[in-house]
Amino acid sequence: MGTNRITNGTERTLIENTLDRNREALIATARGLTEPEARRRLVTSLTTPISLIKHAAAAERIWFQRFWGGLGESECDGYSRRDEGTFSAADDESLADVIAEFERASQRSREIASRFDLDATIDIPGEGKVSLRWTLLAMIEEFARHAGHGDILREQIDQARSDRGTTETS
Repeated sequence: MGTNRITNGTERTLIENTLDRNREALIATARGLTEPEARRRLVTSLTTPISLIKHAAAAERIWFQRFWGGLGESECDGYSRRDEGTFSAADDESLADVIAEFERASQRSREIASRFDLDATIDIPGEGKVSLRWTLLAMIEEFARHAGHGDILREQIDQARSDRGTTETS
């Protein structure tokens, strides 16, 4: 499983591979967590392992389905507006559900992006004219940043697991 690291090829191949690797890195920060661990708030914001992936799925829908695909809100897979609400996973959504949602949204993003050249542009309210290249690079930045957040949360969760194990065996 996982995308191989590609270190040469066309610009598009390198950009798309890097984006896919960052998508996978974000998922890896939460894979194997229990449901309570995935929802555990370790910082004052709504940032939890599950919420990072929920937010990433929303970003995929907003940028690719809404903006690049031109789909209406009702045509998007679980569209959420850009606000803190994109960080909220419903109580009945499991970590596996949210990972699957992100993977579906990512696949749909790949399909939509494949219709455009890197230099294609669209006008986005509040952003102005953006190219597909810029959008892909912005998603790389977004998911790399959130994978870093997820890494830190995962370190805290894994340390708590370790501490419990030490306490239980003492």
